[in-house]
Parts: sequence; C-alpha cells; structure tokens
Amino acid sequence: MTAAWALQKAVYAALTADAALAALCGGRVFDAVPKNAVFPYVVIGEAEERDGGSIVTHALTLHLWSRSHGAREIKLIADAVRACLDGAPLALDGHVLIALAFVSADYVRQSDGETWRGSLRFRATTEPN
Repeated sequence: MTAAWALQKAVYAALTADAALAALCGGRVFDAVPKNAVFPYVVIGEAEERDGGSIVTHALTLHLWSRSHGAREIKLIADAVRACLDGAPLALDGHVLIALAFVSADYVRQSDGETWRGSLRFRATTEPN
C-alpha cells in the first residue's frame, strides 16, 4: 500500500470516529461526494507527495462545505477537524507517521451566496515500516 493511500485511510478513520466532528456534520466525510449530499460535510481533497528517499512528505487538503447562515458553522467544523488531526498519532498500514501538522485554512462564501467552503491544509511525513 502506498504511503498516500495509507495516510488517507487513517485520516478518514480518525475523522469518522471523532465525536465532536460527528456532532457538527453527522459523520459525513467523503472521498467522492454522493449526489444530493446533505450539508454540512467534509471532503478529503487534493494530495501531494514528495519523495525524500525513505521519508515522504505529504500535503493534504480537506474541504469543508456548509450552507448554514454565516461562517460560524464552517469555522466550528474547521476547529473540530484541526483538533482531530493536528499532531494526531495516526496508525498507517505499512508506514509510520512521523508527523501530521496543520498548515493553513481559508473560508470562502461561494457565488450562490449561501454555501461556504473551507479548505484546511495539513503536512505529514511518513516512512516505510
């Protein structure tokens, strides 16, 4: 299993098991968003890997979606995701997670005027088991 896939599986498992996040978005964490998905939800988005020999550096983006009035809900979800993942000691199949750290966030109201998208970026480093 590649380190990127092992990391994504571990991130998904952590997010779907997190009680605070479940309370905010009902456990809706997706890799591919189902048609007519109920808001709010989290999407595991873009990923990038950089090979440094035995150590691989990953950039991972999570997208948060809300249709709640104002930005409060999207920022509460972001706080829950960050608390769940920043520094988390996730177990990866076939790999060791050396570090997982929050890098940045942005929040954008979409052109429909009612939907908010938040993007959280994390950096991880892994090595083979």
